[in-house]
Amino acid sequence: MLPRTNPAKPGPDDMEAKPPRRTRERILELSLKLFNEIGEPNVTTTTIAEEMEISPGNLYYHFRNKDDIINSIFSQFEQEIEKRLRFPDDHRATIDEMWSYLQYMIDFTWRYRFLYRDLNDLLARNRTLETHFKQIISHKVRFASQFCEQLVTDGEMIATPDELHVIATNIGVIATYWLSYQFVMNPRKYNEQETIRGELHQVSVQIISLMAPYLRGRSRQIFDDLVSGKLPRREFYDYLPPREGAVPRTELKDD
Repeated sequence: MLPRTNPAKPGPDDMEAKPPRRTRERILELSLKLFNEIGEPNVTTTTIAEEMEISPGNLYYHFRNKDDIINSIFSQFEQEIEKRLRFPDDHRATIDEMWSYLQYMIDFTWRYRFLYRDLNDLLARNRTLETHFKQIISHKVRFASQFCEQLVTDGEMIATPDELHVIATNIGVIATYWLSYQFVMNPRKYNEQETIRGELHQVSVQIISLMAPYLRGRSRQIFDDLVSGKLPRREFYDYLPPREGAVPRTELKDD
């Protein structure tokens, strides 16, 4: 008969499994930090190992190469963004909510900013990212299109199907490449993280402005008030009705 194990205490296998898992998570966290701060092309596996104060062999035990690390970070990004590219099914969004939603998405973009800033270089050599990021952009365009179609249905926007397609596509392009635009316009601010982060929020104005010429009624007035500063900025969650079993706001915010 096998000896009984106390379920309250970890067994030998559990004790051995925890350190590798923690090391893997630390590698991903540090890699994301380095990619974001100094640029993915400037980071090597040696850089990561040195910053981690582990041997290259230890790093390669968890990840085969740098692309393996990038793919693991991208997998986290992909899972999170798929959850964010939607409003609640029982809720009809408004322009002011969309404005705040874009701010909410900007904070998420900032967390994974290297994927956007170094996107073309990453796609040129990483087949996984090439395929999956294309799907993400398509999802962004579809989400923007659905929102605009809702406004048309509600009489808050007047646009033909062809115009809606152009607007939604432009929204997807700007949302994806705004960080690259910022870098091209201010390359000397590359290391001024807080400056770049502050300017990133300008993308909300750019995106909503694409819709402005087609807005009518209350939506047009809200847009004018938002741009002029008459309406105070609010958190995206402030607009949503409380739902049973919802996670508290403090737990939903990114670090």
